[in-house]
Amino acid sequence: MNAKELKNLVNNKSCGPGGEVNKGKKLYPKCDTSIWLRSCSQEVVQPLEGKLSGQVPKWLRGSLIRNGPGSLKVGDMTFEHLFDSSALLHRFAIADGSITYQSRFLQSEAYKQNHAANRIVFTEFGTKAVPDPCQTIFNRISAVFSPDETMSDNAMISVYPFGDELYTFTEIPVIHRIDPNTLETLERVNLSKHVNIVNHTSHPHVVNDGTVYNLGLSVTAMGPKYAIVKFPPPKNSSSGERTSAFQQARIVATLPPRWLLHPAYMHTFGLTDSFFVVVEQPLSVSVPKLLRSRLGSTPMAGTLEWYPEHETLIHLIERDSGKHFKTFSAEAFFYLHIINQYEKDGHVVLDICCYKDASMIDCMYVEAIKNLQSNPDYATMFRGRPMRYVLPLSEPPGPETPGRNLVTLKGSRCVATRPRAGEKVVVVPELICDVGCETPRIHYERHLGRPYRYFYAISSDVDFEHPGSLLKVDTETGTWKLWNEENVYPSEPIFVPAPDAQGEDDGVLLSALVWGGAEETRAGVLVLDARSLAEVARAEFLTPSAVPKCLHGWFVGDFQPHAV
Repeated sequence: MNAKELKNLVNNKSCGPGGEVNKGKKLYPKCDTSIWLRSCSQEVVQPLEGKLSGQVPKWLRGSLIRNGPGSLKVGDMTFEHLFDSSALLHRFAIADGSITYQSRFLQSEAYKQNHAANRIVFTEFGTKAVPDPCQTIFNRISAVFSPDETMSDNAMISVYPFGDELYTFTEIPVIHRIDPNTLETLERVNLSKHVNIVNHTSHPHVVNDGTVYNLGLSVTAMGPKYAIVKFPPPKNSSSGERTSAFQQARIVATLPPRWLLHPAYMHTFGLTDSFFVVVEQPLSVSVPKLLRSRLGSTPMAGTLEWYPEHETLIHLIERDSGKHFKTFSAEAFFYLHIINQYEKDGHVVLDICCYKDASMIDCMYVEAIKNLQSNPDYATMFRGRPMRYVLPLSEPPGPETPGRNLVTLKGSRCVATRPRAGEKVVVVPELICDVGCETPRIHYERHLGRPYRYFYAISSDVDFEHPGSLLKVDTETGTWKLWNEENVYPSEPIFVPAPDAQGEDDGVLLSALVWGGAEETRAGVLVLDARSLAEVARAEFLTPSAVPKCLHGWFVGDFQPHAV
């Protein structure tokens, strides 16, 4: 089933079994989809004072920067997919116990040209642009070889630092530097001009010395290859000349896709002390379809192909040498976010938010979101769970018996078997906890790529008793704590460690808030004690325009603890 068929499946199942029986009835009454469908019409350029309750810790100083969908409208037109919405940045500035709020649209070329023309002029992930009558077939052919000028640079997914600079990300390798104090868009950087990649993930990793790693796709004479790109921290010469991370960028490892013209869609990747972890799911980007879509200016979503009969592959690549180490096979699953990964006692432990197929992407079409309350299949299609895979780095001593469990990690219920000699090891996961979790975050500074116990997330089950609530999951016990409040919808929780933190959860969680229903101009930020999920403080703001729910962000603090 391809992406177009999945989209039609989602949008056409408005009644389901019983037809008219479901009409007008809310199947998920506690889930308010309006928070995703709002369009901001007025920025908050000057910091806005709000209503503060509780007491913000004195040591908490910095800016919570958020990124996400800002407006589904351009003139009289509407984007068709949530991923197409114009990027809106949010800033919650925290200092001396007070908090202010700002918001500004990312001034990407797509945003500027769309609004100059008052119509959608760039084709997005799920939305076709209005055809330009002046563009000939030869212009479109030329555009295939100059994607920088024709592909949307609407970087509305995430925010990451390169040294002391902050950049917005999407999966096209054009990023934007923003001012963390004013949210002004400062610079547009096309990474493909510095290193041979045509796309990259929205979630790079930042390690102890400020080096940034990301996974991209490189086009070579031998065909496409997955490429791990290293961006060393910026440096200054003795003469004061600055060399940016992008000028130093280089590919440190490559891996061919299993299907030459159908590389996998990837939103993130993992790393441990010794390995890069590349999870190759059977959702592929068809290169022939991609070329046709570029010629016809059709959405990229139509190039995605889901192959349920094929397994998901988990590749380990040595960080030191860049060489492929081992590949494991798992039953097909779809994912967007990896929770964490680490090495322990001769194994790699991989925790990941898994879905049985890729239909959750199509659940984010605007029409599918609008029809959610009358679609009995929506909850199932969006159902994901946090799963743990354990990958044995070597085989335990003893006879090589088919079906023997190679996992010897103490306390693990995971399974890894080699069906027959010479075949890949097949891994079977264990369920971490029976609740949908998305946008997972950990104590990143100390536990990225290392053993950890807790992660923080948003409940993603639309039929959950408290959909959209904040979760703290204990991976050792499989239990979770919950924070929720009627009609309040928090965003991805970001952990900020306390100075001289004594434990993994010694700190606070920061989460941006929006309110459902008619309270579309009400925004806020929540400060929770990370151990108990007890509310420490919050700030609420009344804004001049609607505030949509955001996706991902970064905390830029005055106090920066030692990173991994």
